[in-house]
Amino acid sequence: MTFTADPKTKQLVEQFRSFDADTQLALLWFGYLDIKDQLTPANQTSAQDTAAAFYDTIRALPKEQQLQAQRDIVTGADNDISRSYKALSSSAKLDLWLRLARAMEDGTVIQVPSDYQLPSNTQDFVNNVKGLNFEQRIDFTRSAVFEYGAKQ
Repeated sequence: MTFTADPKTKQLVEQFRSFDADTQLALLWFGYLDIKDQLTPANQTSAQDTAAAFYDTIRALPKEQQLQAQRDIVTGADNDISRSYKALSSSAKLDLWLRLARAMEDGTVIQVPSDYQLPSNTQDFVNNVKGLNFEQRIDFTRSAVFEYGAKQ
């Protein structure tokens, strides 16, 4: 499912999903850094509360398990964390990734290594995403993270 009718954004979501889990996580991180100053939480209180509770579960894990939990969500692993993620609303999913990005920034959650370089095959993708306006980027991100979670 995508949250956009824009063909360019849909194509970017498909391209994003073709990258491996760690690349997707890094792209979400770098995308957050690029637009973080424009972000203002506007989700429903229930979505924020649900995302906060789920975030607290991930944050409480040891650093390597925090990373594995994120990988499990991206790859749709058949485990409790991935199944719980799948049950979240689209707003709560988006809110969760925002919380994780903010926690990565302040060191509360495992960070992308400072020397990490995106694979060279992502350069065109990154340039195309940067060409989207703010709302298109939010729609892109919501669409990208919505399908994550256990495949059921």
